[in-house]
Amino acid sequence: MSHSPVHRAGDAPVKVHLEAGQTYAWCACGRSASQPFCDGSHQGTGLDPIVFTAEKDGDVWLCMCKQTSGPPLCDGSHKN
Repeated sequence: MSHSPVHRAGDAPVKVHLEAGQTYAWCACGRSASQPFCDGSHQGTGLDPIVFTAEKDGDVWLCMCKQTSGPPLCDGSHKN
């Protein structure tokens, strides 16, 4: 099954503070108005958010270009 194209939501990662045990939904389609998190804008695209639970409290850099090979974390793909 094919899906709609992924939209680039930014040209650099965004630093966010995560709380241990909290579940987050990272926007994988680039359409969310709540970047870098999902707001349901992917409905009907064939794309789903990446749902994850933070293992510890702390700051992380989440991908905004949506090209990372290790979602939801930035791997520097935006530089290519």
